Amino acid sequence: MYSQHSYVHTSASSLSQSSQTNSGGWSHLPRVSSRTPGDVPSAVRNLLLSMKQLQDILKHWSVGQASETQVSDVYVQIGTDFNATVHAFAYHKIDLSDIHSIPKDLRNVLEQCLAEDPSPQILAVFMPQVRQVLYRLLRGLQARQDAWRAVGGQMPMIPFDPR
Repeated sequence: MYSQHSYVHTSASSLSQSSQTNSGGWSHLPRVSSRTPGDVPSAVRNLLLSMKQLQDILKHWSVGQASETQVSDVYVQIGTDFNATVHAFAYHKIDLSDIHSIPKDLRNVLEQCLAEDPSPQILAVFMPQVRQVLYRLLRGLQARQDAWRAVGGQMPMIPFDPR
């Protein structure tokens, strides 16, 4: 069942103390802006971009080229994009309740990772868990493609990127 509340909960942790600025020169990937309710392809595209950006910023963090705040900013963007995706699917009455725990699960892994001193070795310990959470999210979205087509979705929900 869909509800109107946000699925990204914040705490006093470093991940919720995110600034909205982009210090250190880290640039965000371009997003698709849509004011159309239920724009599933745009919402999913933005979420996928955020997922990729998280993996990239963690690599930068591990070698001292990005701060915890920058990692936190990307996590917050994932939460925003996740909520937009949930709302877009809900507009078409497509349930995503089985993946509502993804932001919390991701936050738990990131908090553990960021509690350590940055290094490629620490990233190697935590990246498999980060990827596992992101993979569960991707599989949950892919599982909805038939439901998306059934409601008349014309554009592919998960775009093909040959890179």
